Order: sequence, then C-alpha cells, then structure tokens
Amino acid sequence: MKQTRRQFLITGSLALTGAAITKTYPKIKNKVTVKGPVSISTWSHGYEANKVSMKVMQSGKTSLDAVELGIHTAENNPKVTSVGYGGYPDAEGNVTLDASIMNWEGNAGAVGFLQEIKNPISVARLVMEKTPHIMLVGAGALQFALKNGFKKQDILTPKAKEAWERWKKKKETELQKKENHDTVGLLAIDKKGNMSGGVSTSGIAFKTYGRVGDSPIIGAGLFVDNEVGGACSTGWGELAMKSVGSFLTVEKMREGYSPQKACEYVIKRISKEPYFGNKQICFLAMNKEGEFGAFSLYKGFAFAIANEQGNRLLQSDYLIK
Repeated sequence: MKQTRRQFLITGSLALTGAAITKTYPKIKNKVTVKGPVSISTWSHGYEANKVSMKVMQSGKTSLDAVELGIHTAENNPKVTSVGYGGYPDAEGNVTLDASIMNWEGNAGAVGFLQEIKNPISVARLVMEKTPHIMLVGAGALQFALKNGFKKQDILTPKAKEAWERWKKKKETELQKKENHDTVGLLAIDKKGNMSGGVSTSGIAFKTYGRVGDSPIIGAGLFVDNEVGGACSTGWGELAMKSVGSFLTVEKMREGYSPQKACEYVIKRISKEPYFGNKQICFLAMNKEGEFGAFSLYKGFAFAIANEQGNRLLQSDYLIK
C-alpha cells in the first residue's frame, strides 16, 4: 500500500520517538529494598514531621496518611513562620496558604491562595479524593473547605503581625531571607512500598497580594511516581515553576540518576538561567529503594531523614560556594 507524505512523516516520527524513549528511559523495576517505612522532609521542622510520619506508617497506615499528618506538625506550629498557622502574611497583611499532595497511584490534589484555614494539606487531600479536579484556589478553595467540615480561624499570629508591621514601617526587603520561604515538603514510603508526597507553605513573606508559588503546582513543587521515586522543592518557588523542577528531578531518576545526582542536575540547570539571581532554591528527592538526595543553590538547606537507622537532621551540599 502506497503511503502518503503525511502518513510517512507520522509513522516515521513515531518510530523515532519510540526508539529515543527506549534508549533514554530504561525500564525500572518496581521493587523496594528498604526495611520498613522511610520519611524524608525539608528543613529543621522536618525532624518533627518525620517523627509523626514514621509513627503513622509503623502503625500500618499508608504513606498518604503519614504525609498529611506529618505536615500537620509544621502547619500547627506557630513558631514555623513559613507554613500554616504562624506563617508570615503578604504585603497586605493576609496569610494565604498553598499546598499539594500526591499518592502512589498518581492522584493529586492542591489548593492555592487559601485563607483562614490552618491545614491546607488536608484540604488538598480532599480535593484529590472528592473532586475530579487537581487544584482549587482562593474563595473556591475556602468554600470547599467549609463545606467539608473545616472551620474558619484567624491564622495571623501576633508574632507574624508584628513582623509585617515592622516591614511596612521600615520598608525592608526581607524577601531574600531563607526563613521566609521554608516550605515543608515530605516524601514517605510505607510498609507496602508505596510512596506519597506533600508540600505546604505560606509562601514568601510580604509577597505581592495574590501571589501563588510552586507548592500547589504538581511537577514544580512536588512530583511522585511510584515506579521511580519522588521529589519536592523549597525556596524561591518561581525557580521551581520555571524549571518544572520536581518533575525534572524524578525524570532524571527515571533515566538512572541517583537522587543526589538528579537534584544536582536540576540545580545546575537552574543556575545557568539568567532568572535565578541570588535567590535560594533547594530540591529533596528519594527513590523507591529509599536512597535519598538533597542539593541547593546556596548554603543553608537542612533536611531530615528517618528510616531504620533513626531520625537525623542533615545539611545538604550546595552549588555556589
């Protein structure tokens, strides 16, 4: 049968694409060699998140439960000024929260610009479980939360309000400070070998009203593939959004990179772009074998890993020294 030029181009391009995929992405065995649950999370508040996450999984519950309840430790802690209750407000004095969650089946839920709700990670989970959508934002996210039993509350603490008032008076530029965008991100593997992940944040302190960062964007702030592993980001979210950094990290692991090398690859790629300036960005990753990696643009990224060896707080290596 004679082929038209169009048919030739289509079949030819498909053949070339298939060859490239076979060569670039070797099949990864869906096999877990870790002994018992593993939990890895960002920053020093991740240490407490790991404690809860591990306890949940050791009781027989899923990695999804572990992620949600582990992240609650940061969302409920008023001393953590970059997540949930106690998070620093935007330039107008409003605390607006972003979060996303993803399970081992590839399902995901997210909320952005959510106000007056302390635990956005739980709202994100319900978006995943009760709607055909992935993300709800603003007034719609709040309405959904209230319809599902969440209660409005004032989540602007006196400490956060005082910081905002100081910023207004002095016209300080505090946006570059590390502590102003310490997203809590958590990746967990449960007893069945299933991985889930989640992130939650109040975003950059004193950000422009309406700003939403990478945390609720699947592929930017979080990505999980149960065959390969997962990754999450923290820092200046725009950098993770422009690079689709968490997805890219997982894809590098799919190609055969270790979690450490995958994080390094993405950070180095971001550093070659003109838009990164002097802003911090960090990635945390774990594969299905429980091997982990962490890397950042600048010094100062702490993360916690909990497994059969215990719960440890570590400092990542970094690119610009």
